[in-house]
Amino acid sequence: MNKLPTAVYAEITKLSEEGNALADSGDTLGAWKKFIEALGMVPEPKLDWDATTWLLASIGDMAFLRGKYEKARDALSDAVRCPGGLGNVFIHLRLGECYFELNDMHRAGDNLARAYMAGGREAFEKEDPKYFLYLSTILKPPAGQTEL
Repeated sequence: MNKLPTAVYAEITKLSEEGNALADSGDTLGAWKKFIEALGMVPEPKLDWDATTWLLASIGDMAFLRGKYEKARDALSDAVRCPGGLGNVFIHLRLGECYFELNDMHRAGDNLARAYMAGGREAFEKEDPKYFLYLSTILKPPAGQTEL
């Protein structure tokens, strides 16, 4: 994998940090715009770069938090196709939550199960309990345990 030019990487990182600060302050729309701006700096083909993975995950997260589930799903689905995206606990968790909200329960279950298998119950600790409750209706507990 090629490395991004230093100046480009520095600017992407700066914009991402600004986006994170906005998200931390509750400005998810402002954060989303910063992450979109940073993604625009990633060279083509965008899906080949590590930076795209975390930028799309952040874009998807901000869209999810704003209730824009289709936009979130689209960004997170692209993030899965980027380096390190497949198997990423957060990406699968948030993608499963998007599918849940969009009433695509098959894909919701698949992604929530991936998040659980990679991150355990801890992955769900800060999330609305409805997602783990749904998962517990479709996934059997590990051998020797009575619950997930």
